[in-house]
Amino acid sequence: MSTRNFTSKSTDDTKEATKGTSAASAAVEAAPQILSKLFPQTAEPTTEEAERERKKQEEESRKEKEKSWKRMKLSFAIFGASAGMLAFWAVYNFGSPECDPEGNIIEDEFSKLPIVQQYLQRMWKSMTYYQKMIQEPSRAKLLPDPLKPPYIQPPYTLVLEMKDVLVHPDWTYQTGWRFKKRPGVDTFLEQAAKHFEIVVFTADQGMTVFPILDALDPNGYIMYRLVRDATHFVDGHHVKNLDNLNRDLKRVIVIDWDPNSTKLHPDNTFNIARWTGNDDDTTLLDLVAFLKTVATAEIDDVREVLQYYKSFDNPLAQFRENQRKLLEQMELQEREEKQKETPVVKRWTPSFLGRSR
Repeated sequence: MSTRNFTSKSTDDTKEATKGTSAASAAVEAAPQILSKLFPQTAEPTTEEAERERKKQEEESRKEKEKSWKRMKLSFAIFGASAGMLAFWAVYNFGSPECDPEGNIIEDEFSKLPIVQQYLQRMWKSMTYYQKMIQEPSRAKLLPDPLKPPYIQPPYTLVLEMKDVLVHPDWTYQTGWRFKKRPGVDTFLEQAAKHFEIVVFTADQGMTVFPILDALDPNGYIMYRLVRDATHFVDGHHVKNLDNLNRDLKRVIVIDWDPNSTKLHPDNTFNIARWTGNDDDTTLLDLVAFLKTVATAEIDDVREVLQYYKSFDNPLAQFRENQRKLLEQMELQEREEKQKETPVVKRWTPSFLGRSR
């Protein structure tokens, strides 16, 4: 091969390589454009555009706050107007003087006061009256006066809670809601009525209590029924105030499971366990034995006995234990008396037989 031919060939190779390099460079330069067409992207905002967007958002936020504040002021205005109208109605309605059937104003203790003070004073008196109606019993004497001879007044008064003492609300798919009788309740009422004036005193409404007691006590052992309107409302609890019972508290026993309902007279309360509906309960049978013991012993002040049993966690269990010990002591005394009598007969009989021989 000649030198000329070699040089020509080298030049051609160089041209080909240059063309390849140029094509590769062109492909690299065109790659971003191709990618941008395949995967379009949002152009990044400039500094001015970002500033305009920020100001726009701030303006929208400011307008929204102004709208919220206007709505709030309107709500306050409506509430204030409503409260003012309600206050004016209350003052006018509760503070107006009473009128006779002919429409003439009846003078009262506020009639000589200035007109505004008259209405305010009468309104306050009316509000206090309705508050007392809710918080205090509906009458000063919850029970009538004790019976006079020849009628027989039971020597003691037994005050019973109804719910979870005598009956328990129970629900099943078959029957729905119903009140279940506590085991032994019939015997309990029958035996207790021989020595006690039985009163049911509960915080439930009368429309609930009366039908239940009618079914529970067809024989009328329960002499009186007191419901919610006879209670005091104290610290969120309906409390049984025995001061309104019109009975000597030395001879009143309250049976309840809730200490809050009898907190004004804890010394008169005999607390028992709350019945939850179990069928193997014997509390009422033990309780009637305790009550009969108190009555037959003719205790002058039952609070002394109740105070003693209050010191035990389970008063009825302690009563059963005391009765067991008393029975054992009585049996022991009987045996000792028999043993004292028996030796005398034994000593006298052999001597008699010996002399006769």
